[in-house]
Amino acid sequence: MLSTLSVLKWLHIVAMVYWLGGEWGVFQTAKNVVNRKLAMDERRRHMETAYRIDILARTGILLLFPIGWHMGYYWGVQPFGGAAITVMWVFFGLWLALCWSAFIARETDRGIALTLLDERIRYVVIPAMVIVAIASLLGYGPLNAGDGQKWYSFKILLFAGMLVIGLLLRFIMREWTAMFRILAEGPNQEVENRLEKSLRFGNKLAYTYWVGILSIAFLGATKPF
Repeated sequence: MLSTLSVLKWLHIVAMVYWLGGEWGVFQTAKNVVNRKLAMDERRRHMETAYRIDILARTGILLLFPIGWHMGYYWGVQPFGGAAITVMWVFFGLWLALCWSAFIARETDRGIALTLLDERIRYVVIPAMVIVAIASLLGYGPLNAGDGQKWYSFKILLFAGMLVIGLLLRFIMREWTAMFRILAEGPNQEVENRLEKSLRFGNKLAYTYWVGILSIAFLGATKPF
């Protein structure tokens, strides 16, 4: 029979695929964004493509936590069910709505303001995840981290690390938006150099990101400890 856990597993796989695949798509598209040999209109089209791919990756990221939190209750690695699960879904649903609102209003002052609000939420969520994961691994809770259960806390800790990298990549894309406004006014070698430097830094982050995403998937699939 179709169970809630089975549906959650399916949703988790879909969200993970969009996260990993989306980041690869943005990485490839970004190469054309900073290509000085291309006309500005074409570079802007690639920038638009990167944003459209990235929103799916961002959606996958935000969905993964409530899905994983919900599944964790069924697996007995987190003890908060009922209203706690509902609150988690509502919170991340509202956060996802904010993320999409920022995407729809991208390249406008309102879109940038919404993006900044989205980032500020992460400044609270990421430390909270780190504290919860480490405290649980040390045996203080609130998550269950006995024998065969530690993988869940490690997964949350690693997920928090990936959110940090994702935040840095978001800084890069927001910076691109500002720099493209300048380039729209005419050629600017200084801005072009900053774009290329930004891409080189983003490339290093992206490789780390992929390894981390695959590690999160491995922990969830194998539950090794």
